[in-house]
Amino acid sequence: MLHKQISLSSDLKKLQDEGYEIQVRDGYLLVHHVPYVNSKREITYGTLVSKLELASDKTVNPVGDHVMRFIGEPPCNHDGSIITAILNESHDETLIDGVVVNHTFSSKLSSGNYPDYYQKVVSYERILSSQAQHIDIAVTAKTFKIIETDDSDSVHHYIDTNSSRADIASISAKLKGLKVAIIGLGGTGSYVLDFISKTEAEIYLFDGDDFLQHNAFRTPGAASKKRLDEKPKKVAYLHGVYSKIHKKIFPRECFITSSNLEEILGMDFVFICIDEGMIKKQITEKLIAEKIPFVDAGIGIHSIDGALSGCVRTTMVTPEKNDHIEKRISFSDGGNNAYTQNIQIAELNALNASLAVIKMKKYFGFYHDLEKEYNSSYEINVNTIINDDTNS
Repeated sequence: MLHKQISLSSDLKKLQDEGYEIQVRDGYLLVHHVPYVNSKREITYGTLVSKLELASDKTVNPVGDHVMRFIGEPPCNHDGSIITAILNESHDETLIDGVVVNHTFSSKLSSGNYPDYYQKVVSYERILSSQAQHIDIAVTAKTFKIIETDDSDSVHHYIDTNSSRADIASISAKLKGLKVAIIGLGGTGSYVLDFISKTEAEIYLFDGDDFLQHNAFRTPGAASKKRLDEKPKKVAYLHGVYSKIHKKIFPRECFITSSNLEEILGMDFVFICIDEGMIKKQITEKLIAEKIPFVDAGIGIHSIDGALSGCVRTTMVTPEKNDHIEKRISFSDGGNNAYTQNIQIAELNALNASLAVIKMKKYFGFYHDLEKEYNSSYEINVNTIINDDTNS
C-alpha cells in the first residue's frame, strides 16, 4: 500500500513511478540510493533529504525551500574534486530519529523556485549521478524499489510539518509516547489540551461537568450555539474538537475522586487544573507517593478600582522536589476569589496553560531550562514573572 502522502501528490507519485527510492517520514522526503563519487573516485550511494510542505496530505507547489540535505560523504566530480557549486556546509545534524544528515546543498533554478518536488529531486540527483556516470554509465538512482513507510504509530491524523519545517522534529520526539493527564477541562485545562494536542503525547481527560455557555467564553475556538444547546459534557465537546488532529485522546466524563484515584496512576505527567481543595490535596499526595511529576495551575483574581488584578501561578512538583508544595498550592476551595465567579479571563487561562506546558516541556528536555524554578507567578498589574523555589 502506497504511503498516503505519496499516492495523493502527483510529484511524489511521479518520482516513485520512475523508480526513485522515496520515503516520507515526519515531514521529510528521503530519496535513497542516489549514486555519487567520493574523494577516492569511488562510486557510492547516498540519500537526499528535503523538507516537505503539505496541505491536506498533498504537497504544496511551487516549492518554497530550494535547500537539500544529504546523507553521505562530500560529493565529488568524477576527478575526485568536491562539487563546490552546490555544497553549502558540512556537519552532522539529526533531523528525526535515525536520520542524521551530513551536508547541506544549495542550488537554485535560474527561473526561480522549483515548480514541484519532482523537479527539485531530479535536479539535485542529476548533479550527483552525472559525475558517477562518467565512471560507470550504468549506475542509476532508479531502482524501482518500494520503501514502505509505517506511520501507524503517530498520534496525529496528518504529519507535523511545523516541526520538520523548523528542523525540530528530533526535539519534538522527546514527548512522543508520554501519557499525559489533564484533570479539569475548564478555561486553563482546555488550553492545556489545545497545546498538548500538537505533541506526540497520549492525552487522558478527566472532567464531569457540562460544557455551558460561560465555558465557551474561556475555551479555545468557538462553540456553535447548536452545540451549546445540546449541553454536552466538557470532555465530550473537547474530545470532539481535538480528535480531528489527535488520535489518542482518551476522554473520561468523570471527576477524579478518592474512589478513582488509581486512574491517574501510570501517567508520565499530570496537569491539575481544578479549584476543589480537598480532592486536589488527595491527588497531589497520590502523585508524590507514586513519583509522578505534575503541574498545578492556579489563578487568583480580585477587583481593584473597577479593574481586575491578581496573579497567574504555575507550580511544578517532581519526584526530585516537592518540599515547596504547602507554601505554593492552596488546598482551600476558593473563598471569595473572583475566579470562582466565572469572570471571563480567557487570556489569563491561556497564559496559565502556556506557562504550565512550558514547564512540562522543560522537564522532558524540549526547552532549555537554566533557572529551574519550581514556582512562578505572573503579576498582572506590574507585568512581571517572579520565579521561586529554584533547584539549580
